[in-house]
Amino acid sequence: MKPDFFDVRVIEGNSMAITLDNGRVEEISSNHGNGCSVRALSNGCWGYTRMEGNCDTEKAIKAASELSKNISLESNRESFSLIPIEAPKIKNLPVVKINPLDISVEEKVEFLKELDSHARCDGVGSTSAIYSESMVHVHYTSSEGLDCEYEMTKVGFAITAIASREGLFQAGRESKFGVAGFEFFKGNEPFEMANRAGKTAVELLDASPAKGGHFPVILDPELAGVFAHEAVGHASEADLVLEGSSILEGKIGEKIGSDKITIIDDPTLHEFGYYPFDAEGVQSHKTTIVEEGILKSYLHSRETAFHLGGKPGNCRAQGSSSPVVRMSNTYIDRGDSNLDEMLAEIGNGVYLLGSRGGQVNTGEGVFQFNAKKGYVIENGEIGDLLRDVSLSGKTLEILNNVSMVAKDLEMHSGRCGKSGQLVPVSDGSPHILVSNALVGGA
Repeated sequence: MKPDFFDVRVIEGNSMAITLDNGRVEEISSNHGNGCSVRALSNGCWGYTRMEGNCDTEKAIKAASELSKNISLESNRESFSLIPIEAPKIKNLPVVKINPLDISVEEKVEFLKELDSHARCDGVGSTSAIYSESMVHVHYTSSEGLDCEYEMTKVGFAITAIASREGLFQAGRESKFGVAGFEFFKGNEPFEMANRAGKTAVELLDASPAKGGHFPVILDPELAGVFAHEAVGHASEADLVLEGSSILEGKIGEKIGSDKITIIDDPTLHEFGYYPFDAEGVQSHKTTIVEEGILKSYLHSRETAFHLGGKPGNCRAQGSSSPVVRMSNTYIDRGDSNLDEMLAEIGNGVYLLGSRGGQVNTGEGVFQFNAKKGYVIENGEIGDLLRDVSLSGKTLEILNNVSMVAKDLEMHSGRCGKSGQLVPVSDGSPHILVSNALVGGA
């Protein structure tokens, strides 16, 4: 007995990482991997298997099929149909101008050392720097006759500077990752970012600890982008909606925020979360999650789209892991204001910049994010520097309290964790003004 459906992803890739600790090479690692990931669907139940090395796809399909059938015999899950899709059209792939494989390890190390030197401004006591590159080939086939493939190169760097005084330690960190070749590291921008990391660490030693309370706040593009990704993007992932773990459950078509807010997920952008088709062979496409405050769509796999209605295309996996619903490049769209107008409007408040991580509960709709730094705003002027500052609150309240959105959209890259997997993503936003939010010490 054949399964209702099966698909196969064959993945082959190379990667390299170089780590510097205080200007000295700490590690150089290079890896080559290949394997396959196979899913089979029988009577509403998935079987999944993966193989490393040269993959016997027939054997893997058989194993996944038997597993799905055995699970279906013990399960009371209802059968479902995957939303029909067409073969993806592979177009507009990012162009690699300088293949990282053509660049010597020595040149890559020299780049990192120069990056490190730019972070070592007066007062910086220690530094660390990371270089990464990966090249991957993905080949997707399915029992429905899909057969498609692509190659992609991704590179990036991160630089951290630490300053200390009398037992107080402060850090500055900058990073950038993208879909490109070694040309990504050309120009002055990486070194300007490294210098900024060093200066931030030193300046924060003289900053005042944040005082908690409710204030109007301005969020810079990085922190506002993290809010869009963590608090709204994850809550829009349809698998979490089906699990009852999303504050956005049952709210399609409802107004959930200010009409200033439009939030988009777009894997077609040549940002770090780019892909031409997802882990189910679905053509990548732009999804408007929130439009002028109204919840328009969740992010879907073929299965969740069947259950909730919607368009698939956001099913992703780390390597040969099992695919789950994930974001790609998620951002708050441009508005019609600017930072100067926001400062004039806010009067007194707090300006929060950057992100040092945080946490979110999508089911309860609450979050807490740590900013890299902040500033007191008095009479529309940026004043004293703040350290160890955080933003927290309820997702829907913050969305409704957005009163201004600027035009200066910026994207920032990183990796998003879910289901034990990390995938490349970007998030972004222009500056936004939130009329009331809870600010505290982090």
